[in-house]
Amino acid sequence: MSPVEDFILSLNGHQKSIMTFLHEYLMTFPHIESKVRYKIPFYYKKSWVCYLNPKKGDKIEMCFLRGNELSNASGILDAKGRKQVYGIEFSNIKEINIEKITEILMEALILDDTIPYTSKRKKK
Repeated sequence: MSPVEDFILSLNGHQKSIMTFLHEYLMTFPHIESKVRYKIPFYYKKSWVCYLNPKKGDKIEMCFLRGNELSNASGILDAKGRKQVYGIEFSNIKEINIEKITEILMEALILDDTIPYTSKRKKK
C-alpha cells in the first residue's frame, strides 16, 4: 500500500469517502503520480498539479497549485484570499461534479505540460 493510501485509510466519515473517490479518479490519468508532502496527498506530473486537503467540518478541499493561471470557466474554483492556489470544497461525494473537475484538471495538466512552473517568490 502507498503512503497516500495509508493516509486516506487514517481518515473517517465523509473525508475518507471523498478522498478515496478523488484519489482513485486522479490515478486514472496517465503519468499522474501521488506523494504525501506536507502531511497531505499531492498529485503531480511534471510539477505539482493539485492536492487534497482535509478541512474542518468533515470536508475535503481539492486545490490546484497554479489556480491563478487557470481560466476557472465553470466558476467553481475559490481562491479564499490566496494569490496562487485555488480550490473546491466538498462535504460529500454527491457534491462532486466530475465533468467540471475533469475540465479544470485537464486545463491544469495542459498548463503543466506546456508552461514550466516558475516560482513567483521574491529572491532574498
